Formats: sequence, structure tokens, C-alpha cells
Amino acid sequence: MKRFATKTVLGPTLLGLSLLGLTACGTPQEQCVNRATRDMRVVDRLIAETEGNIDRGYAYEEVTVYQTEWVDCTPRVAAGQPAPPPQMCLDDVPRTERKAVAIDLVAEAAKLDSLKAKRAQQSRAASSAIAACKSQYPE
Repeated sequence: MKRFATKTVLGPTLLGLSLLGLTACGTPQEQCVNRATRDMRVVDRLIAETEGNIDRGYAYEEVTVYQTEWVDCTPRVAAGQPAPPPQMCLDDVPRTERKAVAIDLVAEAAKLDSLKAKRAQQSRAASSAIAACKSQYPE
């Protein structure tokens, strides 16, 4: 088994994707408010992640691990041609795993303070944009 560590930012969660799908279906006012508060939701997610890191005492990192597996590699044929016999080949298949990594708790606490300050700033800025959305798209 080959192991290649690739540090990646954790992607959107299933909940985040479902919320994204719901926001696309909202009223014009809701869509406008969602656009105006998009960055706030990102910062909220980062705050929650940082608080979790501090509570646990460590963070998670995604690592891609390649495992050699038998996979179907039967050649594709054009329509109307006879199907060839099935063929199996060995291939390296990527798997994403989460592993715990050490963090500097003091730096993580400073990051949390910075994120909370940014969130407060975004909230103040978004309040006027939300008011504009409500006046532009009354429900």
C-alpha cells in the first residue's frame, strides 16, 4: 500500500451541501440575504472547526492513501460490437482518510479570537446588506 500524505482543507460537509441546495431554491429575498451572508457562514464554519480543535486538543487532516485493488478494466466497445470477456487489472485506488495532527493550542486560541473579531465585523457589514435585500425584495 502506497501512502501519500496530501494536506487539504476539509471540504463541505453533507449538511453544507444540502444547505447550499436549499438556498438556491429560496425566495429572491432569501437568495439575496444568502449572498450577503456567504462569507459569514464560512467564518462560522471555521469558528466551529477551531473550537472543536481546541476542545479536542488536536486537529484533523485529510490524507490520501492509495491502495492497490483489482478493478474492472474490460475494454469498451462500440455499439453493435460483441462484448469482450471481462478483464480485471490491478490499479491504485485513492482513499481519503482523516488523521489526527498536533496543533499549537495558543496559536489556535489566537486564531479563534481573530475569527470571532472578523465575524463581528462581517455581521455589522451584513446588516445593511440584509436591510437592502429586504427593501428590494419585500415578502
